[in-house]
Parts: sequence; C-alpha cells; structure tokens
Amino acid sequence: MTRQDFFIRAAPWIYTIAMFAIWEAVCHIFSIPVFFLPPPTAIADAFVEYWGPIYRNSIFTLSTTMIGFGLAVGFGLLLGLLVGWSRTIYAGLYPLMIGFNAIPKVAVVPILVLWFGIGFVPAVLTAFLISFFPIVVNVATGLATIEPELEDVLKALGASKLDIMRKVGIPRTLPYFFGSLKIAITLAFVGSVISESIASNYGIGNLMLQAQAQFQVPLIFAGLVALAVEGIVMYWLMAILEARMTGWAQRSGFAQT
Repeated sequence: MTRQDFFIRAAPWIYTIAMFAIWEAVCHIFSIPVFFLPPPTAIADAFVEYWGPIYRNSIFTLSTTMIGFGLAVGFGLLLGLLVGWSRTIYAGLYPLMIGFNAIPKVAVVPILVLWFGIGFVPAVLTAFLISFFPIVVNVATGLATIEPELEDVLKALGASKLDIMRKVGIPRTLPYFFGSLKIAITLAFVGSVISESIASNYGIGNLMLQAQAQFQVPLIFAGLVALAVEGIVMYWLMAILEARMTGWAQRSGFAQT
C-alpha cells in the first residue's frame, strides 16, 4: 500500500473525527444549550442510555428500507428496460413518472395508511415509491443513449432489436444501473423514516418523534446518527457491488485521484 492509498483510506476517519471534535469544541466554547445543539459526548451518552430502543428501532427501519429498496430494484429495472426499449413508450411514460416523482411522498403516506393501516406496510411502500425513480431513469438512459450508428451496423449484420437489447443495451446499462443503486438506497431510508414519523409505532422515525415530544434532543441526534451509520454502510455495500460488477467501466484516471 502506497502512502497516497493509506491517506485515501484514512481520510473518511480523519474527517469524521475532526468534524466531531470541532462540533464538541464549538458547543463548549459558545456554551450552546444541550436542548438546542447537544455536543457529541451528550449524543454518545444518549446512545448508551437508550441503546435498547435505538437498536430495536434501527432494525425495524433497516428491514422496511431493504424490503422497499428490493421492490424498487426489481420494479425499477423492469420499467427502465421497458421505457428504454421503445421511444414511443419513453415519450408516453416519462412525463407520467416525472409527475409522480414530483409529488411529495409525505402527502402519499396518509393514503397508504387508509389502505393498509399504520406500521410496516406503509413504511415499505414509501421506501419503494421514493427510491424506484432513479433506477428507472438511469436504466432507461443507458438504453436510450445507444449510438444510432451502432444500431445501424448491428442491424446491417442481421441483429434483431432483441439481440441489440440483450448483447449491447443491457450490458451498456449496467454502470447506470449499479450507480443508481447508491442513490436509491439513501432515498429508501428517507422514505422509511417519513412513514415512521407519520404512521408507525416503531422505527427510528417514530423514536425521534417521541424524543421530540419529550424534548430529549440528544436522543433525536442519536437517532440521526444511527440513520447516518445505516445509510453509509448500505451505500458502501452498493459501491462495492458496483465496483465488482462494473469495474470494466470505471475510468482509470478516477482510480488514481
């Protein structure tokens, strides 16, 4: 391992520690009240004191997020292939998807509650609804950006539209698809927490809502940190999956910077 590689690997830890150290110092230097902005030490104390509820609700949030994300991956991939398959379908469905994605998902949660009640199902569906759009767009973009000249050459060689899709289109969309997973997984957490804050008795969103009602600000920040940790871990796993599956598409210059 070279010196540059070492500093690249250590950079996230160095920056994180520096951020928390500055945060702690600012809180003490300016005597910021705990109920306004708790220092990291107070948040750590909240983690220790409320470890059981934080752990249980984190597992619930992770479960709803991953199920919703899994549904988004399957549906988004199929719909993206369908939209990218035909320009007519692309022109017809794309405006509808943009309009649907523009609707704030917090406004959809009450409807899901009317249909499915409070709890697990609305959280899963909200995570799904908020995370499938990036997958659809990226997969459709990967198919739609196939060079017309390449299609003409392949057709001249006797390839059908299905052959072009299987042998050129789908491999071409893989970098787009796996790249979109990193965006979608973070959005899925947002969807789960939105639903839990409105229509659930479990999850980090509900825990933070209860902490807010009791003015337990360190516990609120502890919930935020727990969400951040889960999001970082899942993003990291998606990045590893992207590197394994689409390493051939990575620019060599990017790996060296």
